Amino acid sequence: MTTEVVSMKESGKDSGVTKDKYRLIGPLYDFLSALYSGKSIHQCKIGMLNSDQVRPGDKILFAGVGHGKDAIHAAELGAEVTVVDLSATMLRKFEQGLLEQNKSHLPIRQVHADIFTFDELEEYDMVVANFFLNVFNEDLMAKVLEHLIALTKKGGKVVVGDFAFPTGNIFSRTFKKAYWYVAVSLFWLFANNAMHSIYNYPEHMKKQGLVIRDRKYFKLLNVNCYWSILGYKSL
Repeated sequence: MTTEVVSMKESGKDSGVTKDKYRLIGPLYDFLSALYSGKSIHQCKIGMLNSDQVRPGDKILFAGVGHGKDAIHAAELGAEVTVVDLSATMLRKFEQGLLEQNKSHLPIRQVHADIFTFDELEEYDMVVANFFLNVFNEDLMAKVLEHLIALTKKGGKVVVGDFAFPTGNIFSRTFKKAYWYVAVSLFWLFANNAMHSIYNYPEHMKKQGLVIRDRKYFKLLNVNCYWSILGYKSL
């Protein structure tokens, strides 16, 4: 199966696609990610994507494509992958990466849309939000998370990979906060993303009925700067 690109507007659904916020910073996304974290962000993004959690034929949705290496990894494990992104720039970068890596044969459907217009409810065995929810202010983030849960099958999984909530000693907490504000300030300036503190995703996930099954931490300078949280949607 080859990749398929779908625009919700073209398919008859008004996506409300507006100005591409990642037009300027999108082309630099891979470079900035590697510069800022080394391999830690990539390791975080694939932290829950392994043979224990992903089975051949699973339907997996990625909200926000980013550099897309996590989506490619899931497809290589045998999953049927859908990526949804409002940014045409990020989708073009993803498509370019597929071609450069000779991965265009993988079963990955690309959808250009606002996540709220994507309404394939309870269709997905796993929904992944890697470094996606931090784009929004806290109230809107909670609504986006609620929608992602609605897209997940009963008995399915919701994965959130992002900056880890500050814990530990005063040095660790201070470093995490300073490290976060460098990143959020950059994306606030160039992409108009929301400016906010680091979210405690497990608490938000539990409030919305998910059972936290696993969490993994990923270090930078021996500090747990990133985490991936696996939530289970009850039957």
